[in-house]
Amino acid sequence: MPAISSHQAFKVLFITPEVYPLCKTGGLGDVSAALPAALRQLGVDVRLLLPGYPSVMSGIKSKRKVAVFDELSYFPPVTLWSAKLQASNVPLYIIDCPALYQRAGGPYLNPAGKNWPDNALRFGLLSKMGAILASDATSLAWQPDIAHCNDWQSGLVPAYLHFHPGKKAASLISIHNLAFQGCFPAETVTQLGLPAASFAMEGVEYYGNLSFIKAGLYYADHITTVSPTYAREIQQEPLGFGLQGLLATRSQDISGIVNGIDTMAWDPVSDPHLSKNYSDKHLVAKKVNKRVLQQAMGLEVDSDILLFAAISRFSEQKGYDLILQAASQLVQIPAQLVVLGSGDALLEASLAKLAEAYPGKIAVYIGFDEALSHLIEAGADSFLMPSRFEPCGLNQMYSQRYGTPPLVHATGGLIDTVVDCTPATLADGSASGFQFHDMTAEDFLAGIQRVVAAYRNQSIWRRLQRNGMRKNFSWQASATAYREIYQLLLTTSG
Repeated sequence: MPAISSHQAFKVLFITPEVYPLCKTGGLGDVSAALPAALRQLGVDVRLLLPGYPSVMSGIKSKRKVAVFDELSYFPPVTLWSAKLQASNVPLYIIDCPALYQRAGGPYLNPAGKNWPDNALRFGLLSKMGAILASDATSLAWQPDIAHCNDWQSGLVPAYLHFHPGKKAASLISIHNLAFQGCFPAETVTQLGLPAASFAMEGVEYYGNLSFIKAGLYYADHITTVSPTYAREIQQEPLGFGLQGLLATRSQDISGIVNGIDTMAWDPVSDPHLSKNYSDKHLVAKKVNKRVLQQAMGLEVDSDILLFAAISRFSEQKGYDLILQAASQLVQIPAQLVVLGSGDALLEASLAKLAEAYPGKIAVYIGFDEALSHLIEAGADSFLMPSRFEPCGLNQMYSQRYGTPPLVHATGGLIDTVVDCTPATLADGSASGFQFHDMTAEDFLAGIQRVVAAYRNQSIWRRLQRNGMRKNFSWQASATAYREIYQLLLTTSG
């Protein structure tokens, strides 16, 4: 492929299993909406490719048929539609395959919460279509220079491209969470039209199975993760999840780029979900949101008591066992706690019991409410993120932007986005939160006590709040870093 000069527009096919608001199960949906939009502002011609789930087909107001694949080897017939995301005008291609995508349930799970038994075929098709559109096998006039894949669901794209004999795009895979690897039985290799030779240790084979994510990590021209620290962590145990050896051998091809956040949707100056808007110059108004939050959640209304918050999926990864262990001592400080989220049934039940045991002091909302999540970020004093691992994380950035200094476990993107409060970082103006290092209730509680001490010194607390609120968490820096990688890929492949 010829190298592209800096003044030419890159053409990038961004292959993703979800994009907000059409389909979202986690942070990838947000990234798939925000990063392409930011890249287009930098002059990159990005177009999305995603499956035609019911929510996607019904959520697009206007679409145009651009191709039909009636005889697609190993896969059911496909109609390809083009459309645009309404909010950003980012172009997208939709894979319309009713046999695989038009069904009740979610993108990955059936209505009973179990994995769809044909997920290998469903996301094998996403990968296959990505490879077709990113090579001279496409019938479209628009042909990308880069195939940008995301997580295991599009991990086979680099493998299909590797074995394609003709002209093809360079490939990049972004790891948003390596814990999810897309592993399927060995016979899936031939069922998806991959050559038998690919099923090897130096290929797609992973402990006797086909691994979509390993295929991407092995065959892609470049690998990115969503924070520099996570990029280092996955090259060793335990966060390499069995792939650390492969990743270590490719360390020169791995880049860590912190995600951005939607700074328009998450802005305390203009947020419509708040009872009173505020800025770093008018933090007194933040107290109004605290009072409204306490009232809404049935907590004792007290402007002086330290109010902690936690919002996330309830899972072992997120460290809710530490919150459960620390709760009784937290309320004795005295402090309050509000929790929003859902997930693991045992954690849901345990958190609900905790709220019953401490009425007026601990409140738990099982489920999700977008408006409430904004009010919590504004009304809480400090945010808790004791994640065992966190590739990037978003709430710690929301919290800093809302003047709600977070307490985070020192891992992944939390290290890269939260500057620990120390005398030195207070002096240089970089302190924006708190870190704890050991995943124990004792170290977590020690971190909480550090938050309490700072909160009781209003001069220090105001400095922490303002430092966080003035940080730039927009997507522009991230998009610029991705554009530089695209340039590097096309220069080296040329």
